[in-house]
Amino acid sequence: MQAVPSSPSRVALICHPALPDDVVRGFAVTVAREADGALALAYRLDADPAALRVPDAATPLPPARLWAHTCCELFVAGADGAPAYREFNFSPNGQWMRFDFSGYRQRIAAPAGPAPQIVVRRDAGRLELQVRLGVEHLPGGDLVLGLTAVVEHADGSHRYWALRHPAGQPDFHHRDGFAFALKAATP
Repeated sequence: MQAVPSSPSRVALICHPALPDDVVRGFAVTVAREADGALALAYRLDADPAALRVPDAATPLPPARLWAHTCCELFVAGADGAPAYREFNFSPNGQWMRFDFSGYRQRIAAPAGPAPQIVVRRDAGRLELQVRLGVEHLPGGDLVLGLTAVVEHADGSHRYWALRHPAGQPDFHHRDGFAFALKAATP
């Protein structure tokens, strides 16, 4: 018997309350677990593009600093409560980066792997970034996800969007932000 993919779930990201965003009209992410265990994500940012700095394909960035610009992010951990987790950064210019952590902000070497599939669409007032992460990038079993994004305004300031923000300053690494539970693909 073949595994059945999860039904897509669409969730709205919220801007960190300490830094309100009067430029972005909405930010949502659709998440689905595919039959083979891969993860499909579709980020949708609605805003006036002239008010933002959004890297394009002609603008390569240092891969380890994609998060310093407009960037869609994903934090992934096993639902078992172990402290290890992964961070993925997906830039609208098509670049991506993976960071592995043994615990809170304790970066360790990440193994090389195949690039995820990334498709970017832009039109007046909308940016869509679709990502397919193969099972080789994900821990086994049930997962908890932190769905996040950094938005860089035209003036160089940043706004921080997430499904859930922990108390205090923006901190996507904090486990209180890993707020989306995702079941393992089942045979």
